[in-house]
Amino acid sequence: MALRKRQRLAAVLLGGALLTGYPGISTGAHAADNLVFVSGAFRRSIPVADLDHLATTGEARGLLADVMAVARQKPEEVAKLLKAELSLPVVLTSRLLNTRIGEAILARVARIIYPLNASRVGIPALRAGVINGLVAGDGRLNAIGFLQAYPVQELEVNIPALLAVMKKASSISQLVGFFTDSPLDGLRGDGDGGGADAGAQKPAP
Repeated sequence: MALRKRQRLAAVLLGGALLTGYPGISTGAHAADNLVFVSGAFRRSIPVADLDHLATTGEARGLLADVMAVARQKPEEVAKLLKAELSLPVVLTSRLLNTRIGEAILARVARIIYPLNASRVGIPALRAGVINGLVAGDGRLNAIGFLQAYPVQELEVNIPALLAVMKKASSISQLVGFFTDSPLDGLRGDGDGGGADAGAQKPAP
């Protein structure tokens, strides 16, 4: 029983680390230094430097190595996921993230990841991480690039919220669909008026 609990916790920590690389996404010179996994009084941190090391070398270290061992994940496979890139046009992405559809997607992701102890600014922080990361990556973004562009040093991962999502998604494609399909379905009911509102939004500066 204890082993199952450890494996479940490891899966949550690993899932949260990977989730940050998928937009769902204040500008500034800061970058995320730690992913802080929180559930009530429980709190564990994984340095972004350790994720970067894994992506670069294929070798896990520190708490991340222990998490992967318990979760029975191969470091080289996780490294590939961390390096997987999205190619997105910066201007169009900025416009999308400032529409009603974009805001709906960001709001869903921001229930899980947000600046530590500051969930109210989760949406602008996500938007900044994506746009700044795309600019720095010349239109390409991966998990590490997003974290290095995230505007605060401590990124909180809400474990209960992440667990709820993981129950509904068994793959990365299903995970992305979970964040995009439902908001789109809700907005489709608004008809042409919703699309007009979305199109009227101004691009991010």
